[in-house]
Amino acid sequence: MANERKQRILDAVNLRQPDRVPLDFGGTLCTGLHCSLVEELRDYYGLEKRLVKAFEPYQMLGWVDDDLMDAMDLDAAMVMPFSTIFGNRLDDWKEWRAPWGQVILIPKTMELDKLEDGSYVTYPQGDRSAAPSGKLPSSGFFFDAIERQEPYDEDNPDPKDNAADFSELSDEAVRKIAENAKAARATGRASMFAIPGASLSSPSGFYGISQKKPMGMRRLADWYMAIVAFPDFVQGVFDIQSNIAVKNLEKVYKASGSDIDIIMLCTGDYGTQLNTFFSVDTYKELFFPYHKRMCDWIHNNTHWKVFKHCCGSIEPLIGPMADAGVDILNPVQCSAVNMDPSHLKKTYGGRLVFWGGGVDTQKTLPFGTPEEVRKEVLERCRIFSPGGGFVFTTIHNAQAKTPLENFIAMLNAVKEFNKAGA
Repeated sequence: MANERKQRILDAVNLRQPDRVPLDFGGTLCTGLHCSLVEELRDYYGLEKRLVKAFEPYQMLGWVDDDLMDAMDLDAAMVMPFSTIFGNRLDDWKEWRAPWGQVILIPKTMELDKLEDGSYVTYPQGDRSAAPSGKLPSSGFFFDAIERQEPYDEDNPDPKDNAADFSELSDEAVRKIAENAKAARATGRASMFAIPGASLSSPSGFYGISQKKPMGMRRLADWYMAIVAFPDFVQGVFDIQSNIAVKNLEKVYKASGSDIDIIMLCTGDYGTQLNTFFSVDTYKELFFPYHKRMCDWIHNNTHWKVFKHCCGSIEPLIGPMADAGVDILNPVQCSAVNMDPSHLKKTYGGRLVFWGGGVDTQKTLPFGTPEEVRKEVLERCRIFSPGGGFVFTTIHNAQAKTPLENFIAMLNAVKEFNKAGA
């Protein structure tokens, strides 16, 4: 069974027809489960009672342990990161009661303060001497980044200020990543690792929420305007960032290359619900060279496949991203304009793997009926699965308050489709 799980993913990402549609929940930071949903699923399957690790507290993603992966029949496993997006190391844990009442495990170095309105703030690297960088609203289920932009030369921004977030992995970090990669490999599933610092223009990383005193341009609106107003600045940031990313790729491959199958390279979102954030020409001029630099190193030196997360209406950018070397597209936001599943499969199915698109997480999964969920899942599998190149997961992370009966209906629909095709 273990070899079958890994092979199923490898067949799919190599555009071969697998024995059944592969399934991923928890393999990446954008195919995960909210920690409250992880607890509900553990209860549903009658698994051992244990506190859920919120290993990615920014989104409050819960770690999917081996027993739950077995119960859900999952085919991919995450290589746990070295640290959180807030800069907290993931090697020790403490209990904390979240605002929604669940007792969870959070990184031991994560410091939290409750404000008068019932919200919580947290600090970069757990350092209370720095200004808080994340806020969890009293009625919320994940953190929002806090803007901490200091004055900077708006007429002549310095790429080095914004590139200060990116650094080469320490020997300790590489050793821990290698240990975690072996653990992921031991599950018998395809293993997935998100390389730090390679995410060109990712909003979550752009705010510098792991930095004690972020410098440079830190307002998201300023950044998107800079793409037009200061293209040389953007290129300068990307040049520094991608060079460091290649060095980190080299280090990780040397330490644990054989234990990793898929590299999550970039989580930058380039689309809204209605259109792209920028033109195809802008992508080709500003983003493409740096995506290609990183993808070329991976394809020339490793067996890894490149996973790119990019939300929104991005259809015009899909071909250019494939040209840059992206192998896998996620989350395949079919509800966005021009992202019709049949069109995507027909147009790009021979070039890219669709990792996602299985069911809508804005309407169908959280607010539909179990039967509506079932119908959408069966339809998406029918469209995306022929010829391989499809891994089933939701469109982005499954959120808190997702009805458990809908989530189970989704899993059962995938089983139904696989059984019908057996």
